[in-house]
Amino acid sequence: MPSKLVVIPTYKERENIEKIIRAVMALDGNFNIVVVDDASPDGTAQIVKTLIGEFHDRLHIIEREGKLGLGTAYITAFKWALERGYDFIFEMDADFSHNPDDLLKLFQACNDDNIGISIGSRYCNGVSVINWPIGRVVMSYFASYFVRKVLRMPVYDCTAGFICYRSKVLSTIDLDAVKMKGYGFQIEMKYTTYKLGVKIKEVPIIFVDRKEGTSKMSSSIFGEAFWGVIKMRFRSFKAKI
Repeated sequence: MPSKLVVIPTYKERENIEKIIRAVMALDGNFNIVVVDDASPDGTAQIVKTLIGEFHDRLHIIEREGKLGLGTAYITAFKWALERGYDFIFEMDADFSHNPDDLLKLFQACNDDNIGISIGSRYCNGVSVINWPIGRVVMSYFASYFVRKVLRMPVYDCTAGFICYRSKVLSTIDLDAVKMKGYGFQIEMKYTTYKLGVKIKEVPIIFVDRKEGTSKMSSSIFGEAFWGVIKMRFRSFKAKI
């Protein structure tokens, strides 16, 4: 059976972290988890460490010394996963905005269809978002539309953070060259893989806004993504050799 690792970045997620870990661990398919915690002051990391004793070699934690950004959290975890030989590596939020059951659909899309990346997409089949204010839905949808048009990339949900990568895809990317740290990281990773000729498949999901904890979205994140997209349009991309 291919080995599968779910990467969950956390900052102040004590209300959600145990529940999301248990939900993923209960799935068929022997998913492993690594939590990347950015020095959460609410005890998130301690909850994870308590659960490690229960789940043994399936649950891991990487503790960082401060809030260093979503992108760097994923890069750190990707390198960790590649060193340990995982076959499939997933991105997932801790707050249940991504349904853990959909991990199985993302895995199936990559494994059965020989796809390099499968994306849990809010927009490939209309708009599938629950409990967001209409203003945020419009902003998110048109942000993806803007990215798709500027970068000429055939992906409807360019900012999606629910993803399955084949490890061989991540191993071809120079992860140290990835520039953006916030949600623009999601755009940059998709565009990098697209330019390298990787096969991408969007899998329709229903995205549900968090019920507990607080959102990490900010205006600076959108600013980084906007200008980053403009710069990316004129960059060249090379596979890691």
